[in-house]
Amino acid sequence: MELVKAANGILWGSLMIWLLIGTGVFYTVRLGFPQIRHIGHVFKVLLGSRKAEEKGISSFQALCTGLAAQVGTGNIAGVATALVSGGPGAVFWMWITALVGMATISAEAILAQLFRVKNADGTYRGGPAYYLEKGLGQKWMGILFAISIILAMPFVFNAVQCNSIVAGVRGAFLKESSTANIELYLGIVVAIITGVVIFGGLRRIAKVAEIVVPFMAIMYIAIALVTMIMNITEIPAIISLVFKSAFGVRQVAGGIMGHTVAQALRYGVARGLFSNEAGMGSTPNAHATAEVKHPARQGFIAMFGVFVDTIIVCSATTMFILLSGQLSSGLTGVELTQTSMQTVVGSWGPYFISIALMFFAWTSILGNYYYGESNLMYLFSGPGSNIMLLIYRLAVLGMIIFGAVSSVPLVWELADFFNGLMALLNLVGIICLSGMVVKVFRDYENQLRLNPEREPVYAKKE
Repeated sequence: MELVKAANGILWGSLMIWLLIGTGVFYTVRLGFPQIRHIGHVFKVLLGSRKAEEKGISSFQALCTGLAAQVGTGNIAGVATALVSGGPGAVFWMWITALVGMATISAEAILAQLFRVKNADGTYRGGPAYYLEKGLGQKWMGILFAISIILAMPFVFNAVQCNSIVAGVRGAFLKESSTANIELYLGIVVAIITGVVIFGGLRRIAKVAEIVVPFMAIMYIAIALVTMIMNITEIPAIISLVFKSAFGVRQVAGGIMGHTVAQALRYGVARGLFSNEAGMGSTPNAHATAEVKHPARQGFIAMFGVFVDTIIVCSATTMFILLSGQLSSGLTGVELTQTSMQTVVGSWGPYFISIALMFFAWTSILGNYYYGESNLMYLFSGPGSNIMLLIYRLAVLGMIIFGAVSSVPLVWELADFFNGLMALLNLVGIICLSGMVVKVFRDYENQLRLNPEREPVYAKKE
C-alpha cells in the first residue's frame, strides 16, 4: 500500500499533471481550439452518428462503448472522493482537465482510426498499442501499453467498479442485512450478468451500451437539472466556492478549510482523468471500431464523450454534494453522494444513486473488458488466440468477484497508478504523432469549408 502511494506521489505529484494538461493545451492550440470553434459541428455530427455498414459498428455505438467506460464510479464515487481530498476547488481542475482533454481525445480517436486493423468478422480494432507500433514505429511501447491496459482496465478498474456497485447496493438496500459474505454473493451475480454479455463479443457489448448508457445518463442529468432549478438561488454561491477554493482562498463556512491549491489540482486532475479518460489511451480502443468516412469525424464524436462525462455528469454530482452541505460530514465515496442526494431530494435519493451506480459501473465493466480484449488480440493474434481469450474472460470475471470483497483504499491507489502509467506511454505517443493528427484534421476542415453539405471523405495514401 505504501509503495503504491509513493509511486503515485511521483506520477501525480507533478509529472503526469503537467504532461496531461500540457498535451491538452498543445493540441488545443495546434488544432485551433476545436472544442470551442466546432462545438456546433460536434452536435451536428452526433445527430448522424447512428448509421453504419451492416457488419460494422456505428459511430454512436463506438461513442456509447467509450462512454460505458467513461461514465462510471468516477462520476459518482470519484467526484465525492476528489471533493473530500482536494476540496471544492478540485472540481474546477476537473473542468479544466475536461476542456483541454476534448482536444486530446480528438487526437487519440483520429490516430486510432488511422492505424486500426480489420477483424475476421468485419469489425475493426485499434488503439494506442497499434498507433505506437505502426505510427511511431516503437513496437516495445505498443507491447508495454497493451500489457498495462490489460492489467489496469479489465482487472484493477473493474475491481473498482464492482466494489462501488456492492457498496452502493449494500448502502441503499441492505443496510440491515446480516447475511455473511453478502459482498461475495453480489460479486458473483455481477460476474454472471457480465459473462452473458462479454461472451457475445464486441457487437453485443456495443448494442447493450447503446441502450443502457444514454438512458441512465439522461435520467441522471434530468434529475440534476430539476434539482438546480429548485435551488437556483444557491447555485451562484456554489460556483463561487468552487472557483475560490481552486485558487487557495480558504472557505470557513461549512467547515471547508485547509485544502491547498496543490491538493485541489492533484485530486481534480487525477479524478478528472479517471472519469473522462482523456489522454489515458483507453477510449481510442472504442473509437477505432467506428465505421466513419473520415478519421476526424470520430474525433468530434470523442469530444462529445468528454463533454458529457465531466462537464455535465460530474458537475451534476458536485451540485448534489455541495447543495447538501454534507461535504464536512466525514463521509466519502458512494456514501457521501448517497447521503447528499437524500438531503437534497428526499428519501428516494440513495436508492436512485445506487441504481445509477449499478448501471454506470456495470457498463464501465463492459467497456473496460473490451479495451483489454482489443489489446490482448494485439499481443496474441495468431494460433492459440482463442484459448488466450477464454482464459482472459474467466480472469476478468474472477477480478470482478475479487473487487466485491477487496479494500477500497488499495484499489483506488492501484487505479491511480495504472492510470498514470498508461497515460504516460500514450501521451508521449500522441505528442510525437501530432503532425499526422493536424494534417488529417486540416483535411477534414478544408473539405468541410469547400462543401459544407457534403460529408468529408478521407483518402488514405498508402
